[in-house]
Parts: sequence; structure tokens; C-alpha cells
Amino acid sequence: MEPSNFENTREDYTSISHKLWETALRPWDSPILPSSDSLAKARDSLSDSLPDKGLGLEQTRDHILRDIVPGLNAASLSPNYYGFVTGGTTPAALLADHIASVYDQNVQVHLPEHSVATDVEYKALGLLTDLLRLDRAEWLHGTFTTGATGSNLIGLACGREFILREAARRRGIAIGSVGEYGLSQVMQEAGVKRIKVLSTMPHSSLGKAASIVGIGRANLKCICTSKENPLAIDMDYLAGELSQPGDASIVVISCGEVNTGHFATTGKKQMLRLRELCDKYGAWLHVDGAFGIYGRMLDVTDSEFAAVVRGCEGLELADSITADAHKFLNVPYDCGIFLCRHPSMTLAADVFRNSNAVYLSSGAAAEIPSPLNIGIENSRRFRALPVYASLLAYGREGYKTLLEAQIRLARKINGWLFNHPAYEALPEARSKDELCEKTGIIVLFRARDEQLNRELT
Repeated sequence: MEPSNFENTREDYTSISHKLWETALRPWDSPILPSSDSLAKARDSLSDSLPDKGLGLEQTRDHILRDIVPGLNAASLSPNYYGFVTGGTTPAALLADHIASVYDQNVQVHLPEHSVATDVEYKALGLLTDLLRLDRAEWLHGTFTTGATGSNLIGLACGREFILREAARRRGIAIGSVGEYGLSQVMQEAGVKRIKVLSTMPHSSLGKAASIVGIGRANLKCICTSKENPLAIDMDYLAGELSQPGDASIVVISCGEVNTGHFATTGKKQMLRLRELCDKYGAWLHVDGAFGIYGRMLDVTDSEFAAVVRGCEGLELADSITADAHKFLNVPYDCGIFLCRHPSMTLAADVFRNSNAVYLSSGAAAEIPSPLNIGIENSRRFRALPVYASLLAYGREGYKTLLEAQIRLARKINGWLFNHPAYEALPEARSKDELCEKTGIIVLFRARDEQLNRELT
């Protein structure tokens, strides 16, 4: 089609950008949630059929800004946060995301003579390992995903490969990859009857991931026996599950669980015990980082944040770690993170290797593996650029300051709630100091009056 058929000149683009900033990005003028009238107007304005003749750029722009934007949720733009698990967006990340849209790179194929995009992604992963105090020599193996579901899916897929090979090795045999021969055949050859995922308060995406990789949601099993703490891991119970004949297991640790912000582990000693059990029984140890993984940027000697620091201790002993950059890292949706301790991510390559597509092959001189061979998608936007930009702009100290402020604010709110006649802070604590010491960045409370509690909910 002739270029003249498209209104894509630099002037058009600049006009759109300016109009967007003037009209749509004014959180101080807008409520967090759209009104019922704005929602109704936005829905009524949506086209029910494809027009034969297009409206053109200007009319379409005006329709979006006039009708659709007022019906969107402004929580991520507003200083008055609306309690969903989306972070905000730093100015550096927003700038980089804009550039990612303009240049529209597909970073799944590493073509060093064509683009620097994959190099940027590789460097961004390195900056993340620095932020999380992970040894680059061990942990600079990973990829970016759409979010927790994609990252946990890769983690379970890698774990599935590992535990089946380990089961076969202990029988003195070698087996092929599930990615090549299928789950049923490889399980049979490895002598494994059932694969389990063992965890406490697992994120809902783990169940979805278990379903997709063939493990099954019913095989996601709780290893907590405590009535007081639903995140606590019963080590004896875990050992019993791991030792079941014919079973192979993936152990998943909740780190800053998304509903509570609390941790499944309370220090390195516990992580060492988990690593010992997983090594003894050939299990894979996976960490769902959620909100907690960013606690690793705190000073380990700072007594003010000791509970958060303890919850993150020893996570470098895991086999894989997932997190969301669109949570606390404050980059735009969508951006998940997967990191693996196993060199070259050979397990991931056996699952996700892209075969028989010459046009997706890397150049002969490529030193960075093409992400398409270690992740789900064959094509993906340049979502690493906002991560790279934001980490570079604010550094470890900038993000640490942000996290410390979040924790202190949450603790102030909990301190206010502790003696409040109308509200009850959770979990129960003997003193305000004990409650605040347990608080990360999530505040839990309920109204003492049941009717008010139902209204708030």
C-alpha cells in the first residue's frame, strides 16, 4: 500500500503526542475511577462494526481522547493509589516505554548487526541481578515475560525438566527432554508417576502455570500445617512429601505473598534446610518473588527492616526466581522477570527452543542467546528498555529510598490502626511495635463492625 494512504508524518505524530499529554495525562484533574456516566458514555461510543471508509487520524484521536480515556482507570497516574497490585511508572520508564513503542523492536531474535535491542535486554537483566544482590556469575541467565504467569510458567517448565532428569539419573539412566518427546513418555522412562508443586499460599498464577505445563492444578499441594501462619513451611511434612516413591516435586517459596506481603521463610538457616531437602530428593526450588524479592536491596545490617531482610535471606540458593517489574520496580504493564541459576538456561532451551525457522536465526557471531529459545514468545516488544532506563536513572539508592519510604508509610498506617476503636489491624499482635515490625509494604485490617466491614469490602 502506498505511504500516502497513511497519515504517518512526523508532524502528525508530534501533534498526537502533544494532544495526548494535554488531554489524557492530567491525573490531578481526574478521579481515580471513572464515573458511571463516563463508563456508560465510553461503552456507548465504541464502534460495533468496521467502517468501510475509515474515520481518519484526527477523528479517531478525538474519539479516543474524548470518549474512551474518561472511561479508563487512572490509578497508575494518580498519587491516590487505588489498591490494585500495579505499580506506578517512573518518568524514566515512561520515556523509555514511549521510545519502545515508536521504534517497535522485536527483541526475541539477537541480530547484532541489525539492532542493539537484545544487548540492552541482556544488560538490563544484569542490572537486576545487581539490584537483587545476586551473583552475576550464577544468575545472569533469564528473560523478560508478560508477568507472573509467564515467569512462573517458565519456572515450572524448567523445574519439570530438571526433576525428571534427576529421577532418571538416580535410576542410572539418561532420558530425553519433555520438550522433544512429551510428558507422558519422559515420565514413564524416568519412572515417575506424579509431579507435584509444593508451596504455601501460592499465587493463583502457579495453578494456571501447573495446568499449562501438564502438571495439573490438583497437584499443587500445600505444605503448611500451622493454623496461625498460612505461609509457614512444615519442614517435616515437606520431607515426607518429597520422599514419596514415584513422585517428583517442585518446591515454590512465596516471597512477599501478594495478599499479605509476608514471607514463607524467615532467614538463611531455613533456606539452607530447604536447599538440603531439595538436593536430597532431587527437587527444584523456585521462588515467586511477588513484592518481597525487592527487600534484597535493603541494607542487611539495618535493624529497622530486619523482618523484611530475613524474609529475603538465602534466596540465592534457589534454582529460579520470578518477579514483576510492573509491581514495585514501577515500569509500565506488562513486564515480568525470570532468572535462573543454571548456566545458559539449557533446561529452558530444551523446552522453548524454536525449530525450523531460518528467518528467526541469530547471526553467526551472536554471543547473546536469542530470547525466543528460552522463553514463551517468538515475538515480543522491547519491554526491557523501561527496566534498563529506570534502573540506570535511579540506581540502587533511589530504589532503596523508595522501598524504605513505602515500608515506613505502611507501618505508620498500621500504628494508627492498632488502637483505633473502629478497626482491627492484622495479623494480631501483642503490641504496636510487634505489629509494625512484621509489616512490609502491605497493610491488612478489618472493620470491627460487620456491616461496615462488608461495605468496605
